[in-house]
Amino acid sequence: MEDKKTEKTVEKKETKAVNLKDITICEATAQMLQKAKRDGVETAFDRALSMKACPIGADSACCKHCAMGPCRLNPKNPYEKVGVCGATIDTIMARNFARMVASGSAAHTDHGMSMLDLFREVVNGHIHDYKIKDTQKLEEVAASIGIEVEGRSVKDIATDLYKELERTYTQVEGEIPFAKRVPAKTLETWRKHGIVPRGSMREIMELMHRTHMGVDQHYENITKQCSRTALADGWGGSMVATEISDILFGTPTPVSVEVNMGVLKEDHVNIIIHGHEPNLFESMLVSVNEPTLIKAAKAAGAKGINLVGMCCSGAEMMSRHGVPHAGNFMSTEAVLVTGAVDAMCVDVQCIKQGLVKVADCYGTPLFTTNPRCHIEGATHVEFNEHKPGECTDEMVIRAITRFKNRTAAVEIPNIRNIGIHGFSHEYINYMLGGTFRGSYTPLNDNIINGRIRGVAGVVGCTNPRVKHDWVHTELVKELIKNDVLVLQTGCSQITLAKAGMMTPEAAHIAGPGLREVCETVGMPPVLGMGSCVDNSRILVAASEMVRVGGLGNSIADLPVAGAAPEWMSEKAISIGHYFVASGVYTVFGVTFPVIKETKFHKLLFEELESQGLGKWGFSPDPYEMARMMIAHIDKKRKQLGIDKARERTLVDMADRRAMDVA
Repeated sequence: MEDKKTEKTVEKKETKAVNLKDITICEATAQMLQKAKRDGVETAFDRALSMKACPIGADSACCKHCAMGPCRLNPKNPYEKVGVCGATIDTIMARNFARMVASGSAAHTDHGMSMLDLFREVVNGHIHDYKIKDTQKLEEVAASIGIEVEGRSVKDIATDLYKELERTYTQVEGEIPFAKRVPAKTLETWRKHGIVPRGSMREIMELMHRTHMGVDQHYENITKQCSRTALADGWGGSMVATEISDILFGTPTPVSVEVNMGVLKEDHVNIIIHGHEPNLFESMLVSVNEPTLIKAAKAAGAKGINLVGMCCSGAEMMSRHGVPHAGNFMSTEAVLVTGAVDAMCVDVQCIKQGLVKVADCYGTPLFTTNPRCHIEGATHVEFNEHKPGECTDEMVIRAITRFKNRTAAVEIPNIRNIGIHGFSHEYINYMLGGTFRGSYTPLNDNIINGRIRGVAGVVGCTNPRVKHDWVHTELVKELIKNDVLVLQTGCSQITLAKAGMMTPEAAHIAGPGLREVCETVGMPPVLGMGSCVDNSRILVAASEMVRVGGLGNSIADLPVAGAAPEWMSEKAISIGHYFVASGVYTVFGVTFPVIKETKFHKLLFEELESQGLGKWGFSPDPYEMARMMIAHIDKKRKQLGIDKARERTLVDMADRRAMDVA
C-alpha cells in the first residue's frame, strides 16, 4: 500500500516538473531540464517542487538556539505564546535574522581575508604567480584611506595598504579603514547610533554571542549589532575583496561577452569554473593557455580547450577578461546535463551538493579545490596560491582524459546572448567625463534635471521557489521603462544578459530620458558591475554621488533603491542589511523571514528609516516591487526639490553675461 502511494506521489511530482514554463524563462535551462527528465536525472528544480518550504521556518517563528526547544510559535497569532525560556516572537525573529547576517557577513569577510592574505604574500615576494596589475588602483585605494602615495614605491604603498586593511578584520576598537570613504553625514548617523564597525571578527563574534540563549533579548538592541556586523561586510570584507582583486588582477572595463549554455563547444574540452574566489580562475586561465596542455587536448581529438565561467567567479572573469559565461546559480546542474562539460571546478559559496550526483550521471569530474569546501563524492584537488598551476594543470589533464573517453550523449542548447560587462566605479567615472575630467557630475545633473529618475541596484541570486530569471527580468524592464538606471551584480547580471538588456541597443526599451542619456554616452540602461561581493562598487558609486553634490548630504538622501528579487542565501540578507544600514531602501522578493504586524517587522520596514538609515521592503511580485522602488525614488526627489523635470533652455549672450563666473 505504501509503495503504491509512493508511486502515485512520484508520478504526480514528475507531471508537475515537466511544466517548464512555470519553472524558468531561460530556454537553455528549460531544454536541459527536459533532457534531465528523459535521462532520469533529478535537479534542484525537482526537489523544490517535491519539498514544501516550512511555513513556520519561512516566517522565522521557530527557535532552535537551545535544547529546551525547538520552540515553534504560531505565525498567525505570534503573540499568543512564547518560547520555553520566555523569548517573544520579536526576540526569536531578531535572533534568527541576526544569525543570517552573521553567516553572510562571515562568508564575505572570509573571502576578503583570503584575498588580503594573497595580496600580502605577493607584496612580500612569497608568491610569484600573481602580480600587482593595476598600480593606479593601488594608489587610489591607498590614498582613499589616508596612506601617502606621492613619490613612494609600489612595494612601500602596497605594504602599508595591506597592514592598514588587516585592521578590517582584527581590530577590536576604533573604526574600520574604509569608514573614511563613507559620506560625512552618513558616518555621523552611524556614530550617533553606535553602529560604525570596529573589526569584522569582533562584530561577527559579538553578534553570535548576543544571539545565544539568554543573552541579548531585545529586538532593537540585537538589530543594532546586526547593522554593525552587516556594515563590516559591505564596507569591510566585501570592499576589501573587490579592491584587492582589482589591484591584483586588473580593474574591469567594458567588454562584450557571450553568455548562456551555447558557449560550450562539442569539439573542445569544456572546463567550467564555479564559485567566488578569482585566484583559482586566474590560474586556470593560465593553464588552459599552456601550449603543452593545448597540444595534449588536440592529441585527444579536441580542437582546443574552452574555459567558461558560472556564478560569481565567472562574473568577475567575464568582466576582467571577457571569458564566456554559461549561466547563473540555478543553471549549474542543468549545464552538466549537456554532457559536454569535461570538468567542473569549484571553490566556495553557492555550490549545490546535488552537483555530485548530476555530474556522476554524465561522467563529468567535479573537483573541489578549497580547504573550506569539500563535498562528499567529489574529487578534492587542493589549490595552493604558492603553486597554483599544480592544481589547475591537474584538473585540465583530467578534463582532457574525460573528453577522450566521453560516453554521455552531448546536447548543447544553441543559445548565446551578448552582454556588455565590466562597469567598475572607475570606468563609470571615466565614461561620464573622459580622462581629464572624469566625474559623476553628468549622472547627478541628469538625475537633477529629470532625464534619469534615479538609480536602482538589482542584485542577488536565483531561487527555484519562483520562476527562474522571470522576476529579475520583469522588474528591470519596469525600472528602465520608468527612466531608472539599473546597476547589476551576481546572478541577476547573468539573467539580464540572457534577456538582452545589457547592450547599448537595449536603450530602446528604456524611458525617453534614460534612453537619451544612454544613446548620448553609448551605454546600456543596465550596467553589470561584477560578482555579488562587488556590491561594494555600488556603495562606492553612491558615496561618489553624494560627494559630487546636488543630491543631498548622505546616502539616505539619494533617489536610489535596491532589490534582490530572487534571493536565497544568507549572504543576500547581509548584503541587503548593509545597504539598509547605509541608507538605501531595499526590497526583497520570494519570501522574507519576518512576520507582519510585529514590532520587529515595524522596526525593519519603518523605524530604521526614521533613524536616518534606510528601510526594508518586500514583495514577491516584480511589478509591485518596481512600483515600491519608484515611489521611494520619487519621494526622495521631492525631498530634494527635484521632483519636476527641468525644461531645456537655450542660453543667449545676455544670459551668459548675467552669469556669476567669479
